[in-house]
Amino acid sequence: MYWAEDDMMGPRPPCLESYSEPANNSTYVMYHGTSKEAVESIKKDGFTPSEDGMLGRGVYVSRDIKKASCYPLNVAEGDRRVLVLKVNVGRVMKINYQGHPLQKTWHAAGYDTAWVPPKCGMVRSGLEEDCVWDPSRINVISCKGRRMYWAEDDMMGPRPPCLESYSEPANNSTYVMYHGTSKEAVESIKKDGFTPSEDGMLGPGVYVSRDIKKASCYPLNVAEGDRRVLVLKVNVGRVMKINYQGHPLQKTWHAAGYDTAWVPPKCGMVRSGLEEDCVWDPSRINVISE
Repeated sequence: MYWAEDDMMGPRPPCLESYSEPANNSTYVMYHGTSKEAVESIKKDGFTPSEDGMLGRGVYVSRDIKKASCYPLNVAEGDRRVLVLKVNVGRVMKINYQGHPLQKTWHAAGYDTAWVPPKCGMVRSGLEEDCVWDPSRINVISCKGRRMYWAEDDMMGPRPPCLESYSEPANNSTYVMYHGTSKEAVESIKKDGFTPSEDGMLGPGVYVSRDIKKASCYPLNVAEGDRRVLVLKVNVGRVMKINYQGHPLQKTWHAAGYDTAWVPPKCGMVRSGLEEDCVWDPSRINVISE
C-alpha cells in the first residue's frame, strides 16, 4: 500500500489531499483508472496521452482515488483497475472554471500540469482532476485491482457513501471505511468477523478509518508487502466526536450510549493527523472487499 504518509513511516511521495493546491516541482501519489487489459501495456511502455479532453492533450490522473475508480466509463466496473502513481507535477496551472483562458493551452504557456480543484463546478462529481503533459513525469507504483468501491461519482449507482474523512459522520448512517491488517488475518476476518481490540487510544473496539492512507499504515509490526486493506461497510450508529486527548469520554463513550467514537483529522490526537474511528460492536461492520 502506498497511500500511507504517517509520521512513523519512511519517506515516500506525499498523498496531498485532493482539496489542497499542489506545489510546483513536487512529487505526489496520484491515481489513474484504466482497464485490466491496459495495465501491463502501461507498466511496460508508459502512458499514451489523450489527444483531447476537458483540459486538452495529456494524461488524465487524480489525487482522489474515488475519481480514478470511476474510469474508464465504458468499461464494466469489475474490469476496471486503478494504477497508483508517483507524479512529478512540474509547474502547475490551476484551471478552476469552464472557459478559463488557458483551459486547453496551459502547456503552451509553460506549464507541465493542469489542476482542476474539487467542487469548482468543472466536474459534475465535484472531484479533483489533473492533466499531465509529459508521460515521463509519471511512474507506476502499483495496481489496485478487483472491484473498486470508493467511487461515488454522480454517474455511478447507489452504494454506501465514501464520506470524506474531514466531514463529521451522521448518526445511524452507513459509510465505506478501511481496516489495515495482515494477509494472514484476512480470511479469518472474512469468515468470523472482527475481534475488538481490548484497549487503545479510544478504549475497546474495532479500529477503522475513512482514510485509506491511515488504514494502509497498519499493522505497524507487519512488513509493508504483507499488509492488506479491507474495504468495509460500517453502520456507525450513534457517534461521539473525541477531538482532544483527555476527553471525558475518550475511553468510556460506549458506556455513555455511543456506538462509534470518531477522531477528526488534524485535531492533535493522532501524530499523522489522519482520521480514526473505533466501532464497539463488530456486527456493525461488513467486509466488502480486500
